[in-house]
Amino acid sequence: MSEVLILVDHVDGEVRKPTYELLTIAKRLGEPSAVFIGEAGKGAEVAEKVKKYGAEKVYVVDDAQIKGYLVAPKAEALQQLAEKSSAGAVLIPSNVEGKEIAGRLAIKLESGLITDAVDVEEGPVTTQSVFAGSFTVKAKVTKGTPIITVKPNSAAPEESAGAGTVEEFAAEISDAAKGAQIVASQP
Repeated sequence: MSEVLILVDHVDGEVRKPTYELLTIAKRLGEPSAVFIGEAGKGAEVAEKVKKYGAEKVYVVDDAQIKGYLVAPKAEALQQLAEKSSAGAVLIPSNVEGKEIAGRLAIKLESGLITDAVDVEEGPVTTQSVFAGSFTVKAKVTKGTPIITVKPNSAAPEESAGAGTVEEFAAEISDAAKGAQIVASQP
């Protein structure tokens, strides 16, 4: 079975529900592996949470060198990890940041991209709901590693124990990826 990478959706280490949904979907496709990009000290805590939903591995990418930048460094880290693990697919939450990461990752891996999937079956074959739910479309990536963003609430999270083996991953982030920096943020 090939490894399926899942980008962990979190806020300061607090794992959000779409991550558990993606882990449930990933079990249909192969061996689920969570990718946590955040504070390295929270990696073990995140691993405990995601292994309950089937994560066999948890890659921890310390965000110390990429914190304060936009999404390009995250896409580079995922690219390096996907190449290292020979991932069978990459699942990403379908939110604003997730779609941009997925688009950049698809370019870097020269792979196909499907956004806003509502279901993913073995193959991987995706189902998308289009035209305000009037039609459903089945689609499959035909080139490279399938990169798929999945809408929240597309699957019910199912608990199933995984090994949750933590593996530190040091990504090499280029200066080009650090071209856009966040200088201020306010609610």
